[in-house]
Amino acid sequence: MPEAPALLTVVGVRHHSPACAGLVREAIERLRPAHVLIEGPADMNDRIGEFLLGHELPIAVFTSARREQQSRASWSPFCAYSPEWIALTEGARAGAEVRFIDLPAWHPAFAERTNRYADAERRYTQAVDGLCRTFGMDNSDTLWDHLAEIDAADVPAAELGERLNTYFDLIRQAVDGGGDTSGDPDGAPSTDEVREAYMARWIAAALRDTPDRPVLVVCGGFHRPALLRRIAELSHRQVDDAFWPEIPAPEADTAAVSYLVPYSFRRLDAFDGYQSGMPSPAYYQRLWELGPRGAAGSLTGEVVERLRRRNQRVSTADLIAARVTGEGLAAVRGHRHPARADLLDGLVSALVGEALDQPLPWTGRGGLTAGTHPAVVEMVAALSGDQVGRLHPDTPTPPLVHDAEVELERHGLTAPGQARLDLTVAAQRDGSRLLHRLRVLGIPGYERLSGPDPAAEDSTFTEEWRITAEPDRLSALIEAGGHGPTVELAARAVIGERVLARQGLDAAARALFDAVLCGIEDLSEQVLTGLAGSVAADGDAEALGGVLTAVLGLWRHDRLLDAEQSATLGVVVVAAVDRLLWLLELVQGGGGGGQGGESGQSGQSGQSGQAGQGGGRHGVRGGHPAPAQPRRIAAVRAVRDAVRHAAGKLGLDVARAGAVMARIAGNDAAPPDLRGAAFGFGWSLGTPPPDAERTIRAAGAPAVLGDWLAGLFAVAREQCLEGASVLPVIDDLVAAMTDHDLLVALPALRQAFQYFPPRERETIADQVVRLHGGEDHAGRTLLRGRIDDPLALARGRELDSHVQAVLEREGLTS
Repeated sequence: MPEAPALLTVVGVRHHSPACAGLVREAIERLRPAHVLIEGPADMNDRIGEFLLGHELPIAVFTSARREQQSRASWSPFCAYSPEWIALTEGARAGAEVRFIDLPAWHPAFAERTNRYADAERRYTQAVDGLCRTFGMDNSDTLWDHLAEIDAADVPAAELGERLNTYFDLIRQAVDGGGDTSGDPDGAPSTDEVREAYMARWIAAALRDTPDRPVLVVCGGFHRPALLRRIAELSHRQVDDAFWPEIPAPEADTAAVSYLVPYSFRRLDAFDGYQSGMPSPAYYQRLWELGPRGAAGSLTGEVVERLRRRNQRVSTADLIAARVTGEGLAAVRGHRHPARADLLDGLVSALVGEALDQPLPWTGRGGLTAGTHPAVVEMVAALSGDQVGRLHPDTPTPPLVHDAEVELERHGLTAPGQARLDLTVAAQRDGSRLLHRLRVLGIPGYERLSGPDPAAEDSTFTEEWRITAEPDRLSALIEAGGHGPTVELAARAVIGERVLARQGLDAAARALFDAVLCGIEDLSEQVLTGLAGSVAADGDAEALGGVLTAVLGLWRHDRLLDAEQSATLGVVVVAAVDRLLWLLELVQGGGGGGQGGESGQSGQSGQSGQAGQGGGRHGVRGGHPAPAQPRRIAAVRAVRDAVRHAAGKLGLDVARAGAVMARIAGNDAAPPDLRGAAFGFGWSLGTPPPDAERTIRAAGAPAVLGDWLAGLFAVAREQCLEGASVLPVIDDLVAAMTDHDLLVALPALRQAFQYFPPRERETIADQVVRLHGGEDHAGRTLLRGRIDDPLALARGRELDSHVQAVLEREGLTS
């Protein structure tokens, strides 16, 4: 195989490695190259000056690509010890031509990646695991520290570089030799091959530009062997006369933008989900600045201080013990200085006295697990750090940032604190819409405490907001700028994505309500027709009930939000009512009438789909009906509200709705809560049932009564309160129950009566007291005198009855 040109130096690195950053700096100082080529987004080459303005690190290049209603985001982060950052800044200082040579982040080669520097780690795990076993290391992070970071200050650069080259060569050979199939099964190149071919063209161009001066390439170590092979092949054959490679442009229907954004150690940390580079960024920052021994000493003191601030007792002796133990572990493990794992293990040994239920986080990768010891959490936090980057004031930002600042200033919403907005006042309603748009975009610092709710019975005309100053606000605004140039357009795009993502009707309903709160009328017109089609095909009655509740609430009384009587909202209401009437009649799985213990059918044939499954989920369990399902009951109430408020204007079939509910109410195979709700349906619409008392008594079995009443009260609460015979019938049924029956019925009865607000419960208590000969208006005393746990009382009564029965059987009562 031909060799690469002698004037070419390729430094393979691990991203965010101080050791590799040192190798890059040494190479620039030694070679004084004409070109420094960096694995990074080539579409930023004409903006290299932005990187050199003087930012506080970490920062990142954020790229957003948008095509119709779909968008994709990517980050390329840099911190002070990133080899790419050292190549960029030191190369520019040395007078070299500095260029990024990788494909733009929006390119299809990055379609499955949200972070450019994630590289191929997911695919070479097996190769690294083999090396970890050979060296006796827990994971790739401890192996890397052992091979590179701890020796970086003591080993000559050439020796360290050769060691790392061998490491990367082994990994690449393992991946390539293992039949990596990241390419197309028909033989199309893998995404790595596409990227490497593009980077090789940049390298060849640089070599042609200055054939007598060095060229330095800084890239992920995984790519180094392939780039050397490609350059060796290119240098021995005729190449294209075109000089620097063209930078690809997005397709005509795709808009792509890139900006520098502030980043943070938290976002960079592997313990917080970052899947590339190094965990514990604060540790490696200290390692870069102070060396391994200085980093260990500094962070040991930081951990102790954090624990003391949280009132954990840590003595000077504990601090000394932690340092001594870390030094001892380093010696045993063959390290010249304490490595990160040595430092952490020493801290655990000295500061944690009890056995740990969870494995130590640094023995693996990923986030902290639940149950991690508090001291260990503080150790991880200290080594992670809380550093947040800051952009130089002259850094360009997307138009959305300026639009948000101007709009917040215009509405007087810039100062931290609480804001109360009256939605009946046009200017304050516009301010509310601005805050909702920022909330939808995920901009931190804008939290709604109260306001309109589509499921509420009554309209709310005010909103309460909490506005706080958040360090990530600017970064979030820049990132949101990929969705549109203004806050309104960006929010419209995000909500459109949520609706089109097909993540369920609940999510679609929330997105729809957000669109109205944001004052985005044209989005509603754009997406609701598609939503109506989804409604007509969905089989989840409970989710569909939530959609109907939200949409109907907007259609009914949303004059404040300009959605009242919307024709498109009406289409969704009609489709949802039609579909729900069909679905609810399919739900089966309840005890028969007064028996309450007979199993019904579970599921339906034909088109029942999820409706039949829902019946099975919420039907009979262990011989008794399952508990009442509030969301299923709410679906019946949503249909009732639609018929009550929209039948005339939307042409809803009232007769059909009443007939369906009558059939459900009389279907012993339907769940009790659904039968109760269906029974109350017509009553709540002004048609009193002729046989209410008989129907209630028929549902009076202990295992059924409470669930049946829950459905009835949810739909026809006011009618039950006004009906003279309802409460006496229920009182008779409860009074006739044995202590055991009462124990069975009580939990569901309590749930049913929760549908009455406190004032109405007092009215019921007054009626109960009168039924039993008590004084008028004594219900409040009865309610105040209740015990904390009525079930305990019922169990006690059942036990008394059992004891009494035993005494009578044994003739011991006289």
